[in-house]
Amino acid sequence: MSALDVLSTGTGGAVGGIALGNDRRLYNFGERVAELAPQHSPFFVYLSKVAKKATDDPVFKFLEQRHQWQRRNFEVTTPVSSDVWTKGSAAPDDLVLSCGYDSSGKVAAYEQECNFILPGQVIAISDDDGGVRQVKIKSDATIATQAATSSADGYTTVPAADTIVLSDTLAAGVAVADGNKGQVVGSAWAEGSQAPDGWEDSLSNSEGYCQIFKTACNMFSGTAMATRYRGVGDEFKRTWTEKLMEHKMDLEQGFLFGIGSAGDLSDPAVDSSTRYTHGIVPYTEGNGKVYNFSYASSGYDAFLDAMEDFFALESGNSGNKLVLASRKIITYLNKLGGGSFMNNTVGASQYKLDINTIPGSFGHQVTMVNTIFGNLHFVAEPLLRGPWEDYAVCVDMKNVAYRPLVGNGNSRDTFIETNIQGNDEDGRRDQIITEAGLEISLPETHAILKFS
Repeated sequence: MSALDVLSTGTGGAVGGIALGNDRRLYNFGERVAELAPQHSPFFVYLSKVAKKATDDPVFKFLEQRHQWQRRNFEVTTPVSSDVWTKGSAAPDDLVLSCGYDSSGKVAAYEQECNFILPGQVIAISDDDGGVRQVKIKSDATIATQAATSSADGYTTVPAADTIVLSDTLAAGVAVADGNKGQVVGSAWAEGSQAPDGWEDSLSNSEGYCQIFKTACNMFSGTAMATRYRGVGDEFKRTWTEKLMEHKMDLEQGFLFGIGSAGDLSDPAVDSSTRYTHGIVPYTEGNGKVYNFSYASSGYDAFLDAMEDFFALESGNSGNKLVLASRKIITYLNKLGGGSFMNNTVGASQYKLDINTIPGSFGHQVTMVNTIFGNLHFVAEPLLRGPWEDYAVCVDMKNVAYRPLVGNGNSRDTFIETNIQGNDEDGRRDQIITEAGLEISLPETHAILKFS
C-alpha cells in the first residue's frame, strides 16, 4: 500500500471523504505499516502477520515451559568399577548421575542433579564395551541429591545396594566410565504395590520490554506545502512516504539487533523510563545455539549434523524454522557450481536435501530446505549486512511474538500524530509512534548459522 493513501497535505485531499488536513488527529496505522515493501523487512512482516500478541504493560513477563517428559537423560558422574555385573545382583558401585538441564529444563553450563530419578524406575546406561546396562532401582531405595549451584556441580546418587542389574552378566574388566550416557526407560512395579513418588520441573520466568520508536517529519511551512516542486510535485507527501518506510525499518532493526534492557544501559538510574527491546540476533547468540560453517567446504554432512542437534525434540522445537539470511548466504545457497551448497546437497547422490524456491505468503521469495529433521524456510534479510553479512538467523515462529502496548482502551501500536506544531506556527509537523517489543521464548529453539 502507499503512504499517499493515508495522509493528505491539508489542501483538499481526503480519505473516505473525510479531510485530514488541519485537525489534530491520531491515526491508528497498526499492522498496515508492515505491508509497505515487505521484501525490505521480512522479520517484522512475519511477526505482524503470524506472531502478534498485545501486552498491557511496557515491561512484560512471560513463562517458559519445557516439557519434562522429553529429557529424562543423564550422564555418569562417578565411574562404576570393572567388577562383574551379575544379573539379579546389585551394581558394583553406587550410581552417581547428573544431567545438563536445570530445574526448569534450561541447558546449564555445569552439571545438575537428576530430580527425575525415582524409586521403581528402570534406567539404561552405556558401558565401555559398547553395550547397555539396564538397572532397576528398588521401590524402597534411598536416593540422595546434591543440588547444583553457580560454583558447584549437582548430582544424584543411587546406592548400589538399592539396585538390581537386569542385563545379562557382564565379565570383569568392562566398566561404566565417567561421562557415559543413560536415560530412564520406564518403571516396573509389583502387583498391588503403592503409588510411586513423583517429580515435576518448574516454569522459568522471562522478561521483555516495549521500546518507544518515533519518526518525525520536519516542519513544513505553509508556503512549502503550497508550492509545486519538480520531480514530485507535493514534497510533503513524498517525505511522508519516506518517513513511513524509515519507521518500519527502525522496527525491523530493533527486533533484529536490539539489546534488551529497562533503563539507560550505562546507568539505569539516569533514565529509567527508556526501554530497549530484545533483538533476535544478539539474544540468540547469547542464549540460543550457534553453528559455524565454511563457504568453501561445508555441505550436506556438516549441515545435516547441525540440524540433527538443532531440531532435537527435547529442546521444544517445532518442525519449521524461518531463516533470515543475508544476501551473501542466499547467493551461496543458490549457486550451482562445484563446491557450492546446491551442488553438494542436490548433486549426484539421492541422499540429499530437498531444496525448492517457492513464493512466500507475504511477498517474499522463499528457499525451502527440507531436511530429515525439519524444514528451513530461507528468506533474504537485507539488513544482515556489514558485521552480519555471514549470518543466517533460524527463528522458531512459535516461540517469538510481536508485543505492541495495548491497554485501558488505548493502543500504542503504530499510529500517526498529525499537526504537532505549536498553535501559532504557520506550518505543519507530524510524527509516527510505535511502542512495542519482541518476546523471545525458549531460546534454544532459535539458532545462528555463521559462515566464513
